[in-house]
Amino acid sequence: MESTILIFLIFILVLSIFLGFEIISKVPSLLHTPLMSGSNAISGVTVVGALIAAGLAKGVGDNDTAAIFGGIAIFLAMINVVGGYFVTDRMLNMFKKKK
Repeated sequence: MESTILIFLIFILVLSIFLGFEIISKVPSLLHTPLMSGSNAISGVTVVGALIAAGLAKGVGDNDTAAIFGGIAIFLAMINVVGGYFVTDRMLNMFKKKK
C-alpha cells in the first residue's frame, strides 16, 4: 500500500515539474518578474503549511523523518520568498526616477 502511494506522489511531482516548465516557458519575459512577485504569496502559504506539517510531525511520536522534510520545505520556501522580494525590489528600482 505504501509503495503505491509513494509511486503516485512521485508521479504527481514529475507531472508538476513538466507542467510548471511548460507554463513558465510560454510566459513572455516581460511578465516573469511580476509573476515572481505574485508567487511570493503562494510561497508564504507553503511556509505556513510546512511549519504546520513539521510541528504536527514532531508531536506525533518519533516521526523524525517527517520533521526533517518539513524543515527542508521551510528552508526552500523561504529561499523562494526572500529571492522573490529581492527581484521585486530590483524591478521597482528600475522604475524610480534617477537623480
